Amino acid sequence: MTSLILNKQIAPRISNGHPWIYANEIASNKGEIRGGDIVEVFYHNGKFCGKGYVNPLSQIMVRLLTRDKKEVIDGAFFYQRILKAWNYRKKLGYTTNCRLVFGEADDLPALIIDKFNDYLVIQTLSLGMDKWKTAIVEALVSIFAPKGIYERNDVPVRELEGLPQQKGFLYGSFDTDIMIEENGLQFSVDIANGQKTGYFLDQQDNRREIASIVKGADVLGVFTYTGTFEVHAAHYGAKSVLGIDISEQAVARANQNAAFNHLQDRCQFMCSNAFDTLKEWGKEGKQFDVVMLDPPAFTKSRTHIDKALTGYKEINLRGMKLLKDGGFLVSSSCTNLVTAQQFLQTIEAAAKDAHKKVRQVTFRHQSGDHPIIWGMENTHYLKFLIAEISNW
Repeated sequence: MTSLILNKQIAPRISNGHPWIYANEIASNKGEIRGGDIVEVFYHNGKFCGKGYVNPLSQIMVRLLTRDKKEVIDGAFFYQRILKAWNYRKKLGYTTNCRLVFGEADDLPALIIDKFNDYLVIQTLSLGMDKWKTAIVEALVSIFAPKGIYERNDVPVRELEGLPQQKGFLYGSFDTDIMIEENGLQFSVDIANGQKTGYFLDQQDNRREIASIVKGADVLGVFTYTGTFEVHAAHYGAKSVLGIDISEQAVARANQNAAFNHLQDRCQFMCSNAFDTLKEWGKEGKQFDVVMLDPPAFTKSRTHIDKALTGYKEINLRGMKLLKDGGFLVSSSCTNLVTAQQFLQTIEAAAKDAHKKVRQVTFRHQSGDHPIIWGMENTHYLKFLIAEISNW
């Protein structure tokens, strides 16, 4: 097995358990480096660091799979890791619909598996993980006996690994438009063409958090996608709910989801640009009791963090201006490059510009099936705030 020796000066995160090793942290190698192969990694003093897969084409040259020198990386290894991840979810009560494997948080770097009823959707986002795709599918079939497995590898990040974008059936053949239940509500999920794997499971717990603040309220949802927050709001007793999204397809599915739950009379959606619409409504003096903001990631690059923060500030500022005195702002950020502190500071800055007072109700993160590992910033990405907004 090829061995890689680390520089004497390396980031403390490696010795503290983080699985990523960058190319500039490697001093030398013994043996041929072939993309996707399993390699052993040693510290500069010869001490064993771990085993993982290598890709010389990637900035992250090695992703470690184990720190145990005796552990063999084979099909049984992936079976046991996936089973361990499943047992963890079952302990927490995430069984029907959940993120079954959350990459580094489950010691399976660059592997995402979402479970929707009896269907599984997977993403193998690196060369090393992609080479084990057959073994992963075999493990999933053995553990779950699913009705089908679909891959959503149509993501640009794979190209950084020298991999093509692709999607399709890996096991079984089935209608990729499926129905799931969340918090007693029915939602249609397009696992073949929807964003990510078709549905944002990471907000499933947070959607329950709005129950008390939306009763009898006029609610606005912005960046609604397929309407999950908005349908929940109507279900929890909102007087009226309006959701907006720039995607006509998303709006059509959101209206469909409202109808599935017999809430179409109080929950409706429209296609529009959020920034333009909120600015226009602010000038018109339009007001709501609750404004919910769930925007997409405004950046995936550290070089554009300032622009992302500007975007978050503007959308939250405009949301606040549409709130009645004492109304509630529900605001999210899924940009892992923006820290929780930066997110809250941005909302604070927006409130100052809007001459508003913020009273925090709750501040949460993603649901427990997306575990946060301390020291791994990429696992700590979702920020979710509910706050009362009032005039000074």
